[in-house]
Amino acid sequence: MSTPQPEPVLELRDLRKSFGANAVLKGVDLSLRPGRITALLGANGAGKSTLIKALSGVHDPTAGEILVDGKPVELENPIAASRLGVRTVHQRIDDAIVPGLSVAENLVFEQIALREAPPVASLGSLLPRARKVAAALSLEWDDAFLKQDVFELGIADCQMLLLARALVTEPKVLILDEPTSTLSQSEAERLFETILKLRDDGVAILHVSHRLAEIEQLADDIVVLRDGRITATQDRPFDFAAAVTSMLGEGMTGDIARLEHLVGDQVAIELTGHQIFPESPALSMQLRGGEVTGVIGLIGAGKTELAEHMFGETTTPHGGSMTLRGRPYSPRHPKHAIANGVYLVPEDRAAQGMMPGWSIAKTFSLPFLSRFARGSLLQPKSETQRAAQAIDEFGVVATGPGQSVDALSGGNQQKVMVARWMQTPPDVLVLDEPFRGVDIGARREIARRARAQAADGSCVVMLCSDVDELREIADRVLVLVEGRITLDARIDTVTDEQIVQSMTEVA
Repeated sequence: MSTPQPEPVLELRDLRKSFGANAVLKGVDLSLRPGRITALLGANGAGKSTLIKALSGVHDPTAGEILVDGKPVELENPIAASRLGVRTVHQRIDDAIVPGLSVAENLVFEQIALREAPPVASLGSLLPRARKVAAALSLEWDDAFLKQDVFELGIADCQMLLLARALVTEPKVLILDEPTSTLSQSEAERLFETILKLRDDGVAILHVSHRLAEIEQLADDIVVLRDGRITATQDRPFDFAAAVTSMLGEGMTGDIARLEHLVGDQVAIELTGHQIFPESPALSMQLRGGEVTGVIGLIGAGKTELAEHMFGETTTPHGGSMTLRGRPYSPRHPKHAIANGVYLVPEDRAAQGMMPGWSIAKTFSLPFLSRFARGSLLQPKSETQRAAQAIDEFGVVATGPGQSVDALSGGNQQKVMVARWMQTPPDVLVLDEPFRGVDIGARREIARRARAQAADGSCVVMLCSDVDELREIADRVLVLVEGRITLDARIDTVTDEQIVQSMTEVA
């Protein structure tokens, strides 16, 4: 005899949402029950972000019902949703943090907005409450850290801040949108412990993720969203092949099948005596054209600092030199790197690669304006034509080149970023966490394009913190730990255990 299911704490009935003539949600029925983790799978553009925003009070549904504890409700804004116990941790950090305020003020921001805590007149009076909120995730943040402007934080610390802020309020329903996309393995494991404890305490959790291993570890059931509709549901044991088929309309047989490793024979960029951090030892490395080098490490390993130095965003004060195709190379600004054929797809595409409100066409042409100009005048027709070609080549789901890049899903934004830098063959292409927040289909396309670029002779460098992602794309692996190289090997000669062990070596 099966155990009866508890009544849903949150229920959607025929939920619909349209933006003008564009129907995004086309009749979603979904039940979230207390003490269960529901994983939501869906390709980029399936409607996941719109669904999450409808549940968190950002979007007003066009039709249908939302019920909390069996009663119809209207989630007019995020505060209304929070008052009903529906809390959301969004994937996009800039949707939730307030630059210009301290870490402490951001930690207690929601409590003050909900009037669960009295307003305060000074930062000092906030600190005791902020310490308590940080303790919800065992964050060892001292007062100096809590007093600094949140704008100074890295992505991972911002993500942990938002998680702590949501969890301390004891929600009925917790919506997590790619919560581990910026976290190290240890931080993710700490988060998993918290999520499982919340589930055991009776919280209904909607967990949005593209990482199947993460879903296998956490979820009690799976729902698949495709083209604005729920196309499949599963209980344990999960059939991921069927779930992916429901999500993409095809199986996983199209995943990157690396039948032949690329082996570069010409040094593209060489670093000699380079110190990533003041306290780290000098390192030297050669990155070759004609292959994909995967640089992997935990947060703080120095991956992004390495990428920014090669791209001219930072100049190292710690010594060392670089050469590009055998000639001295010392970019003082990204424009110098671009002029030399060194391109970077940044870790934070929204903050570092996009201008708010810009169209796909303008976003696409931004680093190469001279190519789209005649004399001193830009040629919008040329911009539009090239962007339309890129949309077609990379399978970007968009209404056209004139659509705002802000309106695209995360995976489609990432395709635009990658397409922008691949419109002409680069000498060196650096991809910093290129698979972050993208679905399996987008990940497959980006990986395929990157390998094709390497096969044509480019030096492709991918920075990541996930071993599975590394194996999907790389020919060679470099492991960084606190600015040191602890492993340099062909990817097919080392095991996952060896890579992980090298990532955790202590200086």
